[in-house]
Amino acid sequence: MHRTTLVMILVAGMLVWPGQTASAASVVYEAESAAIGNGVVESNHAGFSGTGFVNSANAAGAYVEFTVNGTGDTNLAFRYANGTTAARPATLTINGSAIETLRFEGTGAWTTWNNETVAAGLAQGANSVRLTATTAAGLPNVDALTEGAQDGGGTGPIADPIPQNPIQSGLGLVLTEYAQFPKTDPVPSPTDSRLRRHARINHLGQLADGRRYVPDLNGRLYTLPAGGGAPGVYLDLRAAVGGDFFSGRGLGSGFGFVAFHPDFAANGRFYTAHSEAFQALSTQRADWTQSGAVVQSVVTEWTASDPAAPVFSGTRRQLLRLGFGTYIHGIQQIDFNPNAAPGSPDHGLLYVAAGDGGRGTSGTVPQARNQPFGKILRIDPRGSDSANGRYGIPPGNPFAGRPGTLGEIYALGMRDPHRFSWDRGGSGRMFLGHIGEHDIEAVYDVRAGDNFGWSEREGAFRFDRNEPCYLYPLPADDSRFGYTYPVAAYDHNGPPGCTGDLGRAIAGGFVYRGAALPALQGRYLFGDLVQGWIFATSETEMTRGGTDLAPLHQLKIYNAAGNQVTMQTLAGTSRVDLRFGMDRAGDLFVLSKANGKIWKVTGTR
Repeated sequence: MHRTTLVMILVAGMLVWPGQTASAASVVYEAESAAIGNGVVESNHAGFSGTGFVNSANAAGAYVEFTVNGTGDTNLAFRYANGTTAARPATLTINGSAIETLRFEGTGAWTTWNNETVAAGLAQGANSVRLTATTAAGLPNVDALTEGAQDGGGTGPIADPIPQNPIQSGLGLVLTEYAQFPKTDPVPSPTDSRLRRHARINHLGQLADGRRYVPDLNGRLYTLPAGGGAPGVYLDLRAAVGGDFFSGRGLGSGFGFVAFHPDFAANGRFYTAHSEAFQALSTQRADWTQSGAVVQSVVTEWTASDPAAPVFSGTRRQLLRLGFGTYIHGIQQIDFNPNAAPGSPDHGLLYVAAGDGGRGTSGTVPQARNQPFGKILRIDPRGSDSANGRYGIPPGNPFAGRPGTLGEIYALGMRDPHRFSWDRGGSGRMFLGHIGEHDIEAVYDVRAGDNFGWSEREGAFRFDRNEPCYLYPLPADDSRFGYTYPVAAYDHNGPPGCTGDLGRAIAGGFVYRGAALPALQGRYLFGDLVQGWIFATSETEMTRGGTDLAPLHQLKIYNAAGNQVTMQTLAGTSRVDLRFGMDRAGDLFVLSKANGKIWKVTGTR
């Protein structure tokens, strides 16, 4: 994800933001400039800020002592890495007085940096702030200390937006390899190494006849036999589109998604979202376009002559075409509400998640209600009262019939609405995994008319387009804007500033309501698509309008032989490109673009 560089100023060994003095609300102190007892400064683990970090000896009594200028009540955020599975506790003392013992839980790797945050009081002038190891394991690797207001009462940048880290769970998933897909290549040949994947598979669903289906961003739609086995090509969308098909720039470009009509077995209709460029930019008129468009996202309706046939044959027609000014954040997902019974108002309505085209950091397009960008749209594929006459606008949409507002809009204020799904039991709620700009990877409970705030907000924090590298407390009058905030979220825990992007992004998942795995019942499972972490949180704890986020639990991973592994091990690389799928029985599947494999969740332990 792109980040804009923001210059920081060194003042008396402290990093402060431009326009602030050393006594400003948020100040970063690098550990390599602190006093060190029984430790050394190193730089052999990536992701640190400044010039290095402090690696203490494995000994009780090892310490790092910062000199902090400040006064009054504040928050202290210690940025650290602990690549072991055991906590490395340390006593915090301020000006010689013991305050409390901080745990410094394992972060999963020495290149994964988290923050341990504590409220404290400082005296006027210079304060000694020391961490002292309490066990023979010594300290974690200590990178920096940020001192500053973070509770919404201040106005300066927030050092650690979400200090609560995911809880390392004792529960694990057993993954059994289910399918291997053939290698495919993007077009044009990519310049970004992240696009060179074995097969860019990104979803798994199931038809009523038992066939499971899987799209590949590079252009193929596969089906898998009901009992498993080798994938077969149901539709070569790339060949059908021809020379304008485009998947070689931007992580989401290509054959992005497929959604089969709930009555596909009878009507043969399904829908795809794909990208076009090349001659299409000059020969195909977009329904809406951003200036300087470099790629177009197209929603197409396909009608199969024989829905039961193993290979598609039939007709197609275009529903919607959007032009995007960058290669990122196009149309990400299209889908139908599986809870909508025949005859209900939502049955057969298509939801379309359109990103902001990368323009949210420089403008307010996600808030503009006369444009589709940065929105979830809801359309009737069989209607005709849209501006282009190719689909209908459901009268139940929250903005239908309002002058100057697109009636297609279901919810707005989004950067990259990457994956959404409905709870297929229990509450029936719609959950969205939303990829953030600076720091916040969020899960939203989506309802008609919601505004998630981007690009005025990132998660439940104020986003300043003039200083996009940092997040800020909400204003005192925030309620007047009517924004909806996440029900669950985690942050990047990267170094302060724009260099803090560790490449993490949320992979939205599903609420498990199946019968085979009771330990997962009622839990929303999702993950981090880059790192391959898999999280779970209780659906009942994801509360709209609450003061607390639902606690996240990071699940262990086991292979079919019962050995504990990581998704990076299973994928064979550090960039997993994780996605999730679910079949009609509610069974969960885990996908990786890295090696083009799918695993079925076959147990827990």
